[in-house]
Amino acid sequence: MATTAEPKNKFPKITEEGLDDLRQRIGVKIENTVEPWNYEATRDAIRHYAHGIGDDNPLWCDPEYAAKTKYGSIVALPSFLFTTSRIISGYCGGLSGVHAMWAGADWTWHKPVLRNDTIKVEAYLKDLVEHQTKFAGRSFQQIYHVDFYNQHGDHVAGADSWVFRTDRDEARERGTKYTEARGRVEPFTQEQLDEFYEIYDQEEARGARPRYFEDVNVGDKLPPMMKGPMTVTGFICYAQGWGGLYIRANKLAYKMQKAHPGLGIRNRFNVPDCPERVHWDEAFALEVGAPGAYDYGPERCSWLTHHMTDWIGDDGFLHKSNCQIRRHNPDGDAIVITGEVTRKFEENGRKYVEVAQKATTHRGELSAFGTAVAELPSKG
Repeated sequence: MATTAEPKNKFPKITEEGLDDLRQRIGVKIENTVEPWNYEATRDAIRHYAHGIGDDNPLWCDPEYAAKTKYGSIVALPSFLFTTSRIISGYCGGLSGVHAMWAGADWTWHKPVLRNDTIKVEAYLKDLVEHQTKFAGRSFQQIYHVDFYNQHGDHVAGADSWVFRTDRDEARERGTKYTEARGRVEPFTQEQLDEFYEIYDQEEARGARPRYFEDVNVGDKLPPMMKGPMTVTGFICYAQGWGGLYIRANKLAYKMQKAHPGLGIRNRFNVPDCPERVHWDEAFALEVGAPGAYDYGPERCSWLTHHMTDWIGDDGFLHKSNCQIRRHNPDGDAIVITGEVTRKFEENGRKYVEVAQKATTHRGELSAFGTAVAELPSKG
């Protein structure tokens, strides 16, 4: 029986023509894009996102509790704004069919988002930067800027986020830092799981007890925060609250793929399916060079902000957060987030603390890192 070999290059490549087209878009306001998962910060939308990252802080989730705070109602956790813009979450234009990996964000929040606020966004492509990476060779960092406004026109937040565009075949065939991790299964002992669960048992949102600026010192350590062990169930739980970029069913999936022909990557039944399935389809994740089905980038950024909001309490305000992703977290990984106060300062009469954060796997690998700045109340 004759067989036909699969072509070596089965995915579209980065081309100079495609890059030139992208460069023409830099600085141009994006007028037409996919609608967000959430236009409004409803009670349910806030809770679904919070639970998607494993955050049960009553300030976001319990209306009776939140009514007694200075806000008078539940508040959207800072990272909820990921649900109000596809672009900040990794939806990128140009280079049809070329793999995109969300790799970080740099947020600044100016005002809280309250229950039932309506969010409007403005976005543009900020820059396109070439890199040479171990993971995929020649890659391009595609940086977007997004501003967020509430129904009153108040500028509640602004952020840069970026994806790396890579050639799938190149990433798959290279010897990368994931070569040894592919297919690796290391069952946890009950003793290891009990260590993880102890961190969960100790986790606490500071809540109504103010953390005063005067009581914080440079060098103070934040309590560790546990995430994982990773499961595909957990990845899907996040997608339920966040909305995903390309998850569509039946006719809506067909319409999206018809409008964007390079979007659908054929599965084992020869059916075009969304590229986002790297987060639950291990075989496809291996095809793009990942070690297996893995977590979402905005999810990990949200874990770092969760770590901060638990620590600062209801009267604190998370002002900035920079998060950079350093590797995939595949199914089976466990993550511990740590933080240390590195600076205290005052600006325009407000009192701030800066915290350096790290997310590290149970094998000691750096998964993500970042810096956060929070405003704290003062005894004065």
